[in-house]
Amino acid sequence: MTTTQQPPFPPSEPPRGPGSGDSHGQGSGDGHGHGPGGGHGHSHSHSHGPAAPVSKHLRKVIAAVLIPFTAAVVVGLVVLWPGGAPSHERTGVGFDRQTQQATVTKVDTVDCKSVNASGETPTGDTSTAEGSSAQQQATGDCKKATVRIDTGKDKGRTFTEIVQPDQSRQLHQGEKVVVAYEPSAPKDLQYSVTDVNRKVPLALLAAIFALAVVVVGRMRGVMALIALAISFLILSFFILPAVLQGSNPLIVAIVGSSAIMLIALYMCHGLSARTSVAVIGTLLSLILIGVLGSLFIDWASLTGNTDDNTGLIHGLYPSIDMSGLLLAGIIIGSLGVLDDVTVTQTSAVWELHEANPTMGWRGLYRAGIRIGRDHIASVVNTLVLAYAGAALPLLLLFSIAQSSVGTVANSELVAEEIVRTLVGSIGLVASVPVTTALAALVVSADRPATAPSAELTGGRAPARGGKGRRRKR
Repeated sequence: MTTTQQPPFPPSEPPRGPGSGDSHGQGSGDGHGHGPGGGHGHSHSHSHGPAAPVSKHLRKVIAAVLIPFTAAVVVGLVVLWPGGAPSHERTGVGFDRQTQQATVTKVDTVDCKSVNASGETPTGDTSTAEGSSAQQQATGDCKKATVRIDTGKDKGRTFTEIVQPDQSRQLHQGEKVVVAYEPSAPKDLQYSVTDVNRKVPLALLAAIFALAVVVVGRMRGVMALIALAISFLILSFFILPAVLQGSNPLIVAIVGSSAIMLIALYMCHGLSARTSVAVIGTLLSLILIGVLGSLFIDWASLTGNTDDNTGLIHGLYPSIDMSGLLLAGIIIGSLGVLDDVTVTQTSAVWELHEANPTMGWRGLYRAGIRIGRDHIASVVNTLVLAYAGAALPLLLLFSIAQSSVGTVANSELVAEEIVRTLVGSIGLVASVPVTTALAALVVSADRPATAPSAELTGGRAPARGGKGRRRKR
């Protein structure tokens, strides 16, 4: 039997059917849920709409899992918090160079031969890249750029840069550039242009992104941007310096990722049982990714030292475990997509329960997993294509070399991306049934006949405990 009387639906929500679980919000207004007083019952609904009621017992169970976990994350942050990245003597290689901002003040066209741009005598053979470049530099026109230093102790000083005709980056008058400084070189060769200053277009793009997020997402968008900023702060001031300081990269990644997960999910989706289930689902999936990643990185003998940047890091800080750093990158890289999957699945199960409160946990799980299958297909495809797009120049080189698929996959550069992609995808796939099952168990284990808790009624005892709720038994 079920009760026949239901409170009216608040004007801000569409009807959800009898016993949808929202009646607890109206009951705290005037005892019956009628009149304007019923509207304040939505103050507990957080950022993603009213959630199905969760009993006090279930909240205790969730708290028993998350409070020790949160305490462990806080302790980990305190214990591993670095005093800053350790200093080292600059090598002058790659990113490890002193740089300044500068401006190209003048560009003149000169004969390449007159400035001996190539330094080599062309042989006339243009069948090779070197021969073609030497021929162009001997017969073509070069650019002689005058560059003014805008920052640092040599501010106002100028130097010249010869730009060869076959260089991919040509300098233009008025262009903002980045120059490298090598104090041990002769004075006229101490500065050289290394890159273009992109701060203005990047800042404008970031502003457009932030505006779009706020306009569409409103307050939730604002909270998402704040959570994003906090994530970058944790990455910049905890994860990176702690790894450079010599802490285990895997432990640092786990602690840092957990802190980012807790802050981002609760800030964006509210402090609720629904968000807590998503947090637990994300945590379990991250554990699976960590275990699989550690196993296959070791089995495939991946060193994590595969390019100039990782080689430079290893040279500057030999104590860093590069394979551990690779695993840490896999965990951090998977976190963002995992958050999306677990929150979506949890919300889907909650909404299914609201639409049909009589549905048991098996029915909720089956309905939720059907939604999850569509999510899996799109997310895994997105993840694989994202990694493939990032590695496109490398794949192109293998294609030019006419290497077989087996040869390409066996190279450490590609094998590293394969392990990264597949381990992350397995974690994503596993997060769907795990989170769906957790959410189904939580909402179906609720006892609607009990009185609404203080959390759900804004800290006030309800006027009539359980009145207007659907009773299943």
